[in-house]
Amino acid sequence: MAKIKSQFTCHLCGGSFPKWQGQCPACQAWNSLEETLEQGPNHRYQGIVQASAQQTLAHIDLEDFARISTRIPEFDRVLGGGLVDAGVVLIGGDPGIGKSTLLLQTLAGLSLEGQSVVYVSGEESAAQIALRAKRTGCFAPDLVVFPEIQLEKILSNLELARPKVAVIDSIQTIYSEALSSAPGSVAQVRECAAQLTRLAKSSGISIILVGHVTKEGNIAGPRVLEHMVDTVLYFEGDTQSSFRLIRAIKNRFGAVNELGVFAMSDKGLKGVNNPSALFLSPNTEAVPGACVLVTQEGSRPLLVEIQALVDSSHLPNPRRLAVGLEQNRLAMLLAVMHRHAGIACFDQDVFLNAVGGVKITEPAADLAVLLAIQSSLKNKALPKDLVVFGEVGLAGEIRPCPRGQERLREASKLGFKKAIIPKANMPKGASFENMEIHAVERIEAAFNLVKDF
Repeated sequence: MAKIKSQFTCHLCGGSFPKWQGQCPACQAWNSLEETLEQGPNHRYQGIVQASAQQTLAHIDLEDFARISTRIPEFDRVLGGGLVDAGVVLIGGDPGIGKSTLLLQTLAGLSLEGQSVVYVSGEESAAQIALRAKRTGCFAPDLVVFPEIQLEKILSNLELARPKVAVIDSIQTIYSEALSSAPGSVAQVRECAAQLTRLAKSSGISIILVGHVTKEGNIAGPRVLEHMVDTVLYFEGDTQSSFRLIRAIKNRFGAVNELGVFAMSDKGLKGVNNPSALFLSPNTEAVPGACVLVTQEGSRPLLVEIQALVDSSHLPNPRRLAVGLEQNRLAMLLAVMHRHAGIACFDQDVFLNAVGGVKITEPAADLAVLLAIQSSLKNKALPKDLVVFGEVGLAGEIRPCPRGQERLREASKLGFKKAIIPKANMPKGASFENMEIHAVERIEAAFNLVKDF
């Protein structure tokens, strides 16, 4: 019998090496290599995509993919319009944030409409799933539940039943008899995901995989798992809050960075029709240090309140803390504000927070951050009906942001009357007659402008 060879795979970047090392040569991470079985030339990964004839772009049929609506509008938005036949979706999130609840609601709605669905559970028994369905009000009598963790039994069951949608909860609990490693190891996760992806592509079943999340916030297992699937979704938000956010990190059938907003109740997750109201402070009067930002999450404009607290520091190194915003960018913006506007915070502690637990990564939040800091430092409140967006450069200029008119339209719809925006985003025509729009080119002009409000 041929000797079984092993290799060592990095669970962060997916790189493979012939021997163990303390540091991964590819991504420089420490203690990230795990032993796996070496793949032979005729490994079962072959045939994961069926061979097809070469085609030119002019002869390719451009018909859109058929979508399977989940009957949950916010979930459909994140997916790009719904599930796709033969598509594989990976959903990750912290324990208890609502992954299983959302998928059970989805399968129950599809089952009640006559669709063939299967819920494969490796973490809960059939009785536990039935109790949760009854508790959340999504009990569907014809929903098929299959508690199993052995990959070969799951594949044979799905090939025989040929459901429209199948959920695997979760991929870390599934194991294959072909490998001797424990469930949840790098080899098992990668092998099981590859086999399920192959089944989806060959049979047309839409498969949803649930993935555990590590303490760093990434889906457990090698990064190659995210490259295998068609769509990667992450749950965001605080588990102590009643609101849940789902963001599309990767989507081969739709736009990335789409955001779905849900509210957790005793009846499961419910979509929020007006998510901007969640991220605005309930204060009836304007308070110092608060500024409303119009951010763009995928194709959806959202209004988020940015709060800043500036206080005298009693430490040699003043603290800089940002929650929901990039901390390194905060230090850069403070330097720009000092250099070009003459407002110094070198002896002040600066704390930033994005209300509602949303994470803002786009640079369009720069101007709102600076105005909130200046408002807290001067202890002067900005107008309650003011919205702001704009990227700030190192030279003090305010750069335009994409989809400026959509941002203004969302703010106008929610009753805001004033706006400070980059000059390049100034709308042409009289489409915003009910809004007082101020276009600025530099941060000095923006600071001088708020003094007159």
